[in-house]
Amino acid sequence: MHKSGFVNIIGNPNVGKSTLMNVLTNEKLSIITSKSQTTRHRIMGIVNTEDYQIVFSDTPGILKPNYKLQNSMLKFVDIALDDADIILYVTDVFETKNKNIEYIEKVKKLDIPVFLLLNKIDLSTQDKIISIIKEWEIILPNARVFPISALHKFAIDNIFTNILELLPDSPAYFAKDQITDKPAKFFVSEIVREKILLNYKKEVPYAVEIEVESFKEEEKIIRIRVIIYVERESQIPILIGNKGNALKRIGIEARKDIEKFFEKKVYLEQYVKVKKNWRNDKKQLERFGY
Repeated sequence: MHKSGFVNIIGNPNVGKSTLMNVLTNEKLSIITSKSQTTRHRIMGIVNTEDYQIVFSDTPGILKPNYKLQNSMLKFVDIALDDADIILYVTDVFETKNKNIEYIEKVKKLDIPVFLLLNKIDLSTQDKIISIIKEWEIILPNARVFPISALHKFAIDNIFTNILELLPDSPAYFAKDQITDKPAKFFVSEIVREKILLNYKKEVPYAVEIEVESFKEEEKIIRIRVIIYVERESQIPILIGNKGNALKRIGIEARKDIEKFFEKKVYLEQYVKVKKNWRNDKKQLERFGY
């Protein structure tokens, strides 16, 4: 019998959800930085064999919304709770247990298997880990608790084995050669955004949205033109930098990763434009896929 199901990863910001997603799928589908709100969309990663198809979902970190973009990000989490066959609730050894408690309450009410993944155990002691596990067993009594290190791929095989045991009998939801639900353009925009998150401080990286205006694949090269939108005119010179050096660095770093992702030469053009207060503009958010 063929098994298939949705295994959705949720949790607070910076606990390692995206790192876990990339390890479980063995693909770099989710961008990773130390900044919260790095993941803005729900991203599916599909693992296929003849006997099963696991559809993993990485989701934005749970937070208290301050503007419409964050409301849209939380909706992705709510949808992931609704359509999951298995939930992977990721926490880490540093997190306070009652952070965003309303989502823990939602997870507690689910009648599907829940795995509580205690991440970053390589940064703690055995006694502390045992103590944290006992606390989580009281908070989420129906969850299976797994101490892991996503970064070091520790105990990931065990999670995979347990997922396969609980995966429902079902035909595949996606074509067997498909590894994600997202189009090529999405990964281009995410790679550019990752480089901005890594290279800029304060508000600028959060005020940025990327649009892939054109993506032309030729025999030996992919020609890509992206528009980097900011919210205010004052953010443009910060993004471009002295003599255009900052933007040039973003372009070089992004191009290298895009070439790695598509295994092909890439010509990348970047333009910077202003979309005033797009994070609170319903029409713009819809246009950007939120």
